[in-house]
Amino acid sequence: MMNVIIAAKFLRAPKKLAFDQPKVAGIALGAIALVLATAFGLGYLARGANGAALQEIARMQSQLDAQALELAQAREEAQREVNAIAARVGELQAQANRLNALGDRLTRVGKLKDGEFNFGELPGQGGGETAGDIAAGDLLASLDQLQSQFDHSGRQLDVLEALLFDQDVDAKRTPSGMPAPGYIVSGYGSRNDPFGRGRAHHMGIDIDANGGDPITSAADGVVSYSGWRNGYGNTIEIDHGNGFKTLYAHNAANLVKSGDVVRAGQLIGKVGSTGRSTGSHLHFEIKLDGRQVNPRQYLDRVRG
Repeated sequence: MMNVIIAAKFLRAPKKLAFDQPKVAGIALGAIALVLATAFGLGYLARGANGAALQEIARMQSQLDAQALELAQAREEAQREVNAIAARVGELQAQANRLNALGDRLTRVGKLKDGEFNFGELPGQGGGETAGDIAAGDLLASLDQLQSQFDHSGRQLDVLEALLFDQDVDAKRTPSGMPAPGYIVSGYGSRNDPFGRGRAHHMGIDIDANGGDPITSAADGVVSYSGWRNGYGNTIEIDHGNGFKTLYAHNAANLVKSGDVVRAGQLIGKVGSTGRSTGSHLHFEIKLDGRQVNPRQYLDRVRG
């Protein structure tokens, strides 16, 4: 016979169970089964609770990963926009530098007054408006509009530069200034023949100068003749390409030949007394569209 003694705080005295009695054995086995079932149930519930918590943690981790990916993509997109804006700003800066340089050059070419166009300082601006943040899209649109304005201004300045260049070229091809040092001793038109043969029409002017003094081109052009010509002695003729032709005669020496391109003020010969001449001087003529004109009106001009 097996006896079991149970001692517990909630029992006033130890209890003895004798398993030789069928009733007692049944009650004991039932109690043991209840305890095992309760333990199993509690373990199952504990495992179920832990699984739900793990699932919730996994879901939250997945959300965090998705948010981190969205944030990285947003940063990447923002950086691309910043890079695009920086590139456009660089293009506009280069365009602004070009326009400033062109405007400064045109200011000098056009001989504008100092300070009339100052490309080294920003123009003054003002206003009482309240300002707010600007969206990236609006900023890009503003840059596009500014680029369009720069392009339009650039085209206008290019046209102006071409016009000023043409005017400058045309001015350089128009005779002006004295082609030799000295003063005029014989004017254009009717005069007494220096060899005593009555009256004659003088086709140009005579400039008193010393033998060997420099003869300079009165304007840009191409030498159309350089050689000896009856009555004129050593002669140079220059075609200036705009209807003007100039002639320099009685030279001691010609320093250019036919086909040479010459610039205004360039040395082309030496003063002499060759041909039909009474002494050292320069005979100077101007033709406009094939017609002789008085050189005096051009000699009085001062080249710019």
